[in-house]
Amino acid sequence: MKRRTFLRTSVLGTGAVAFSGTLWQNAALAAPAQLGPGPYGALGSADANGIQLPSGFTSRIVARSGQPVPGTSYTWHSAPDGGAVFADGTGWIYVSNSEVSGSGGASALRFNSSGTVTSAYRILSGTSRNCAGGATPWNTWLSCEEVSTGYVWECDPWGAPATRRDAMGRWNHEAAAADPVRKVIYLTEDAGDGGLYRFIPATWGNLSTGTLQVLTGGTGTSGSFSWANVPDPDGSPTPTRDQVSGMKVFNGGEGCHYAGDTVWITTKGDNRVWQFNLLNNTYELAYDDNLVNPGPAPLTGVDNITGSTFGDLYVAEDGGNMEICVISPDDKISVFLRVNGQSGSEIAGPAFTPAGNRLYFSSQRGTSGSGITYEITGPFRT
Repeated sequence: MKRRTFLRTSVLGTGAVAFSGTLWQNAALAAPAQLGPGPYGALGSADANGIQLPSGFTSRIVARSGQPVPGTSYTWHSAPDGGAVFADGTGWIYVSNSEVSGSGGASALRFNSSGTVTSAYRILSGTSRNCAGGATPWNTWLSCEEVSTGYVWECDPWGAPATRRDAMGRWNHEAAAADPVRKVIYLTEDAGDGGLYRFIPATWGNLSTGTLQVLTGGTGTSGSFSWANVPDPDGSPTPTRDQVSGMKVFNGGEGCHYAGDTVWITTKGDNRVWQFNLLNNTYELAYDDNLVNPGPAPLTGVDNITGSTFGDLYVAEDGGNMEICVISPDDKISVFLRVNGQSGSEIAGPAFTPAGNRLYFSSQRGTSGSGITYEITGPFRT
């Protein structure tokens, strides 16, 4: 049994389980994902929106940068990036960052139960290069500034004023993922010599105070890890990534996703997906484009990552050939969709509705430099 399947089965089946050393050893030997058939079959021809999808799936445009969101008077923001979906009664809300220098922030699209946009509005203003982020279990959005002294901003998807969370540190923030079991937030750093951090709130559900730590480990692609306190989360005058000896360095931290006692991160500088087993504090590669044999590898320019309720990982490309790829629980990788005619853009903000039957994402620069936000509907496995 592949490691990810093994972990998910153990967690879902029995909760806390005691495993023998042999079982853990076998579970840790899974190789990085290899090419396999997609769970939904081959891609079809491009649709009217230029998107190739498997049979049974459809796309629609829900917003365009610089234009009023259909059915509202709100002008959708430029450079849409990281995003998440929040339940809203029988409907849902999709929030999206704006990766614009000096005037980024984030906006929201509110949908009713039939998928119609009922309103759109700003949830964060006056910030810079809001790249990715992450949702919290208490239904807030952590919007991360991708600048050298960037902050994490906690936003209300319903539009209440956002709060800057200084205790979570200042650096080139990228993405965040909440771990309700260990009651921590994992944070990636978009730098060629960046780290993987975790923030331990003094009180779970309140991010105003707490302890910032960074992952320490070897220089290889697998091994054990531990956490060390960052002495000065403010990062001045010494950047946070230079404060802890033994910090494991990652080449351009991007997406971050937590599920089933595992956290995954992506690193764009080397086209990798890393997975961290939080039950036994070990790490290994879930994907490396250089280790796909035979090639060519389907996933390059790895960026944002999210997971489905089934356990599939969906990884978006910044560059590459504008695809979202799927890594299944049995460690097979395949292409789920491809956006045509937008080679100068990047895919960002993939996020599922709570029911798992709709996927949202954006093409940050679209066909002409203006972003486009899409919805994909179809028979996603849940």
